[in-house]
Amino acid sequence: MLRKLISYKKLDHELTALLIEAYPDGYGDDDIIMFKNLQGEIIETVELRTEDTIYLVKISNSLASFISNFDDSIEKELDIKQEHAPSDLEEMD
Repeated sequence: MLRKLISYKKLDHELTALLIEAYPDGYGDDDIIMFKNLQGEIIETVELRTEDTIYLVKISNSLASFISNFDDSIEKELDIKQEHAPSDLEEMD
């Protein structure tokens, strides 16, 4: 299985949806995988699995905000679609 290190900012829409699905309430200390990179910097990641790849998604303080904003934008998008959807009820004169 392929393993990839990726920033959450570079996730496509499909992987972002999987990340949100995997951590709907956010991630906790038990979810964090830490390691040192070649420069000796500590990298914190969360794991995201697909059929053929294990992604280690780099986390930062802004990832939690990103997840929250993503959820909010999806809810707003759904609200807008519902407002503009044709009504099943027809007005009778």
